Amino acid sequence: MDPQASGWSFLTNHARVLLAIARDPSARLRDLAAACRITERAVQSIVVDLEQGGYPSRERHGRRTRYHLHLDGTFRHPAEPACPSAACLH
Repeated sequence: MDPQASGWSFLTNHARVLLAIARDPSARLRDLAAACRITERAVQSIVVDLEQGGYPSRERHGRRTRYHLHLDGTFRHPAEPACPSAACLH
């Protein structure tokens, strides 16, 4: 069955970007966009959302950015308040 045919998927774009950052913390926005198959502008907005939520932080290394994930938090949805976010990234 074609996954696109059903019209939905398990992961949101926010989850995809977070997973892509976990796989490659030094990835550029362009690389994250390609990995997630969304636009660079969408990735930029999602990274800001995720940072405001306290999931990643970023540090400049010259002209590059390196992300650091904060895996001690929990998911934001009320149905998973005690589920550690680290469990899904390992």
